[in-house]
Amino acid sequence: MELRLVSKDAELHKMCRDILQDISEHLWTVVTEVPSVGANESELYIWDYQPDVDLPYAANVSSTHLYLVHRKDINQFYQIAGTTQANILLKPVTRATLAAFLGLAVAAHRERVSTAKSLRADRDEMLQCLIQANLKLQEYDQDRTNFLARAVHDFRAPLTAVSGYCGLLLSEPMGQLNDDQKEVLRRMQHSAKRLSRMAAAMFQLSVGKRVKRHPELQSIDIRDCVEQSLHEIAPFADSKRITITVDLDEEPSTLLSEPGQIEQVLVNLFDNACKFTPKDGEIRLRGYSFFWERRTHQAEGSFTHDRRRRNSKDPNSYRIDMVDSGPAIPSEHLDQIFEEYTSYGGGNDRSGGGLGLAICRMIVTQHGGHVWAENTAAGPMLSFVLPFHINGPISQNSGIESPNYAEV
Repeated sequence: MELRLVSKDAELHKMCRDILQDISEHLWTVVTEVPSVGANESELYIWDYQPDVDLPYAANVSSTHLYLVHRKDINQFYQIAGTTQANILLKPVTRATLAAFLGLAVAAHRERVSTAKSLRADRDEMLQCLIQANLKLQEYDQDRTNFLARAVHDFRAPLTAVSGYCGLLLSEPMGQLNDDQKEVLRRMQHSAKRLSRMAAAMFQLSVGKRVKRHPELQSIDIRDCVEQSLHEIAPFADSKRITITVDLDEEPSTLLSEPGQIEQVLVNLFDNACKFTPKDGEIRLRGYSFFWERRTHQAEGSFTHDRRRRNSKDPNSYRIDMVDSGPAIPSEHLDQIFEEYTSYGGGNDRSGGGLGLAICRMIVTQHGGHVWAENTAAGPMLSFVLPFHINGPISQNSGIESPNYAEV
């Protein structure tokens, strides 16, 4: 099966490949070349429309063709395409939206082989109506997101001021404080920092799709990142008497990351684990070099795996596992907890509204890695892998599959 993606966006290529792997039992190949006239047709097409690049052909309105268009370019696209019935997704497209429509397109392709022609026509007409309705919903969603980004940006300033004033009072330049007063100020400062992190996560999720950001990669000491994240969540963990154990193998010099971003990932994972770990519970963090099959995301495995099994292939990534003694995650929601602004309800909802874990996935994905969740005998485990870089930092202008990644 072949998806022909007409785009130079490396992140979009990766997203399509990951989604097709998740939603289809068949092996899909993502091809990026522009199709030539008379060439064999692909099963699916995605056209990343650019105003300064002509469409090779008139827009196709079938369910096998999706067009990614910026909202400001829709009218121009309609004029060039000669139709208003094309299947359009607004850029920047979210993973959830693209997954939904790729799922419909894959299902439509599967049915084309066995379904009667009249039924296919009815189905395609219904699908077209759904896509047109969704286009309006995407426009409303972008308006809401823009408003949210502006509001959160203004919200962060007073939170930073509150935290700063707490720190000023704790340094006692205005007079000595007793122990009870200091404790109250520490709690206030911790709560203000927590709210500030949540606001920062919401802002980053809101603008992250619209602003292409490349991590400023450098050699890092993963221990420094872990220690900083532990310092941040210490008040929360101490209040519940949670025991945290850390076991880190030394990372190689080929592990390049942006330290502040990786610290944010660890803080969010620790924060999530502390939230669901009962009082007097335990959180265990393990870090080690690991072989990750990047093309199929075969990184999942038991927390207590055999070292000989790990060394069966040369490591090409560094893996972090975080296991807590909290309740298991419902198996049907293991992937959903990383979606933006989603939750599955109930007292054991690990998504927390999709803030902390969604920002984890965004950061790890920007670094070329992968994050996932699974249930183990020891408790729920959230893991992520960061690839080694054998030739230095990733080029910002690199191709779809960067040769700087150490892979199979």
